[in-house]
Amino acid sequence: MHISKKLNIDQLESVVDATRIGIWDWQIQTGELYFNSHWAEIIGYRAEELLPIKFETWVNLIHADDIEKTTVILNKYLNDNLGLYEVEFRMHHKQGHSVWVLATGKTTEWYEDGLPKRMIGTHMNITQRKQDEQTLITTTHLLDESQKIAKVGGWQLDLLSGDLFWTAETYRIHDTSPDKFNPMVNAGVSFYLPESKDLITSSLNDAINQGKDYDLELETNTTKGRKIDVRTTCVVTKKDDVVVKLHGIFQDISEQKTNQRNLEKAINDLAEANTQLKYSANYDPLTGLPNRNLLADRMEQSIVHSENNQQCTAIAFLDLDGFKEINDLHGHSFGDDLLCHISEQLKHSIRECDTLSRFGGDEFVIILDELTTPNECIPFLTRILESISKITFINNKAIKVTASIGVTIYPQDCSNSDQLIRHADQAMYIAKKSGKNCFHVFDVAKDVAEKNQHEEFESIRNALKNNEFVLYYQPKINITTNKVIGLEALIRWQHPELGLLPPSAFLPIIEQDILSIEVGEWVIKSALKQLSSWSDKGLDLPISVNISPLQLQHSDFVNRLQLIFKLFPDFKQGNIEFEILETSALSEIEQVSKVIHQCHTLGIKFSIDDFGTGYSSLTYLKRLPTEYLKIDQSFIRDMLNDTEDRAIVMGIIQLAKAFERTVIAEGVETTAHGEQLILLGCHLAQGFGIAKPMPEKNFIAWLNNWKKNNNWQYLSATTSSHGPNL
Repeated sequence: MHISKKLNIDQLESVVDATRIGIWDWQIQTGELYFNSHWAEIIGYRAEELLPIKFETWVNLIHADDIEKTTVILNKYLNDNLGLYEVEFRMHHKQGHSVWVLATGKTTEWYEDGLPKRMIGTHMNITQRKQDEQTLITTTHLLDESQKIAKVGGWQLDLLSGDLFWTAETYRIHDTSPDKFNPMVNAGVSFYLPESKDLITSSLNDAINQGKDYDLELETNTTKGRKIDVRTTCVVTKKDDVVVKLHGIFQDISEQKTNQRNLEKAINDLAEANTQLKYSANYDPLTGLPNRNLLADRMEQSIVHSENNQQCTAIAFLDLDGFKEINDLHGHSFGDDLLCHISEQLKHSIRECDTLSRFGGDEFVIILDELTTPNECIPFLTRILESISKITFINNKAIKVTASIGVTIYPQDCSNSDQLIRHADQAMYIAKKSGKNCFHVFDVAKDVAEKNQHEEFESIRNALKNNEFVLYYQPKINITTNKVIGLEALIRWQHPELGLLPPSAFLPIIEQDILSIEVGEWVIKSALKQLSSWSDKGLDLPISVNISPLQLQHSDFVNRLQLIFKLFPDFKQGNIEFEILETSALSEIEQVSKVIHQCHTLGIKFSIDDFGTGYSSLTYLKRLPTEYLKIDQSFIRDMLNDTEDRAIVMGIIQLAKAFERTVIAEGVETTAHGEQLILLGCHLAQGFGIAKPMPEKNFIAWLNNWKKNNNWQYLSATTSSHGPNL
């Protein structure tokens, strides 16, 4: 033991040293302080490091927050001459932290005037104890706070003494406090609502008498009448197999149960809404019949059923005749009542395996299922029409209404469900046009043909849009002079997949549609563009183009033509000829004659194509101011062997002379044809024997070669006496 002043009691010193208690001896008046080594070790020093030490030094070693408290207690002790000085405070440790010290002391000597002279005492390190106390305080506080947060309280019942103990949170849960409420078993049970009271009472009895634990959720009222939900548990403690104690928790689960009830209500509301939504999504709100959505599903089922059972399904599209007039006359409410009445009638006209659906407005779709043959649907359709056409009393008003039905049969009509309904709808419109109050069966073959035609039509439209059309040119010559007098522009379709197609492959498809006018105008523009290009190269040959009957008879034909010519201001009059069919010219002779006169002012010449194939008369020919007649190739081809065709050709040539028209022969395939034509007085010709139609890029080469070498040279020398060139 290190001391600054030798202590004389060696045995006491050994005992004190063993306890590791710090000893101090304070000379109060001088301030000198003596201590042992353990006193210094408590704050991390060796004794010699602190020597010499005064009272002020000791005070400076005390934590600043504890100095006032410590000195006040010390002064009070010295002034009041109390029996024992005792105080807890913190001291600064050499390593920078603080240690808790319990200082005790007692005055042992006094001066004659009664002032204290000497005081001895101890320092004990109580840091661990203080930490344990703080931990306990913190733990207790946290437990209390956690109980408040979780709203969990505890309870305990000593069955031997009958004492019932509640924790603070249990009192808070019940809106009371220990000073206001003395918990007893009967009093605690009284809080519960009737059903809950019976349950907790029986559960407590089972716990006491049979040792059964419980975990319950109950409804109860607090002392303030506030209804809450609580969870209460019970754990049984036994001694010698006898229940001596019960303990458990009270937990306020009001928020949890409220959320649970709200969730359950939301789920129930959602389920109900879902049911209503599902119903409204599949059923018509007015009639309660399946709507379009459910109809689509039933259609798919019927199709699959028909395929699996090799049966037929009839899809009938029904529309009420004159319903709009009834609705307008009697009002929408009356109309709704009528629709509901008709729905009921229709239900009784079909079988259980069939489906009746309201498609919209006054339209219904009926699926007649499980038919062995297509004709099996006819009795059902007849019965449906009869049931609807009966006089009906709605709001004491007699109403008679009929229906038109279109029907298509699967699998004869092997379309998908949407197309089946569309086909039945199309058939229904035919039934209406046929007089109403009847049914019409969809014509599958006709529909296929129309679809193919529509597809072809769209292909032609796209071809025009994509610049897939081209012009081929077939020369016309004077077979007496071998001079090329012009060309006929013939349209071709450069199909991206099928290759080059002749006009017979596509023009008949559009001949009755305005698209033929668009194609015809494309031909005119292309021919004018070609004329302009050849003119720049010094080539001056007229081009003839074919004009369709629809284009020729269009009321705006001349105006549109004038707009086209404005695009080609260098156009030379006489370089464009229009070829019109004899049949089209004669059908509207007054209009056509007027158009021809108007076109003459634009510098356009006309020829009647395929002359002799129509029903022309001398009067018609006189009234049509055309410049040329083209003999149809069917007469030219066979005139060498067929005397009648030769006579027709001869007649046309003489007719042309009489009416001062120039005649051109088509279909000239051999020099023999040309020789015969010259003998008959026809000098202008075109045909495969002269040249086949060719693209523009090949024509110049052909023309140069024609001027040098051709098969018609010998004719000009032997026919000079046959009259003027026509």
